[in-house]
Amino acid sequence: MNTKVVLKLAVASLAASAFGAAIAAPLTVASYDMLNGNTGSYNYWDDTYSGTGAIGTNNAPLSGGKGDLTDGVVANNNWFVTEAPVGPGPYVGWTIDPTIHFHFGGLVNIQKVSFNFDDSNGAGGVSAPRSVQIAGTTYGVADPSGDAPFQFDVVGLNLNVADLQIAIQRANAWVFISEISFDGQRGGVLPEPGALSLLALGMIGLAFAKRR
Repeated sequence: MNTKVVLKLAVASLAASAFGAAIAAPLTVASYDMLNGNTGSYNYWDDTYSGTGAIGTNNAPLSGGKGDLTDGVVANNNWFVTEAPVGPGPYVGWTIDPTIHFHFGGLVNIQKVSFNFDDSNGAGGVSAPRSVQIAGTTYGVADPSGDAPFQFDVVGLNLNVADLQIAIQRANAWVFISEISFDGQRGGVLPEPGALSLLALGMIGLAFAKRR
């Protein structure tokens, strides 16, 4: 096999490895801990929470389980439509600034966190939050036009953690969340682009040296 063919195969293999390693996939949450939601016109508790704690009590400590925030159900309508008087709804709503501790059951690399908020433009005191804080870093949330629920993504995080603390700062009396999801990969750290570039340059140099 000539040098050109070797070089092409090596670079192609390196690129495939780099892209494969950098692909993020949905991450499964093992459990999360937080204070339960509150009561207003209806009950905005984490009705499906599977861990310990009083799911029918305002601000009760919940731990060791999962519920509405990670069940894959994203609300497409405002709280006053989906949180009917009878039965549980998809949102958890707070009149405090909630802090949520997520546990992944092992080391993960988190690239993206997605939040699904309600934004009723102040109806019932419900608006988009002012900000979210992820692992101590604050990200401002721009209030979108209109009054529809919306998804807010924080990308490019590159967090290597087994547990993650997220805090929400309200901009109004209430904050409503139907889902929080994560994308990344389990286990090892994603390779740094600089390291991949150096490896590629080294392989190219070797190929040209062999040709000379």
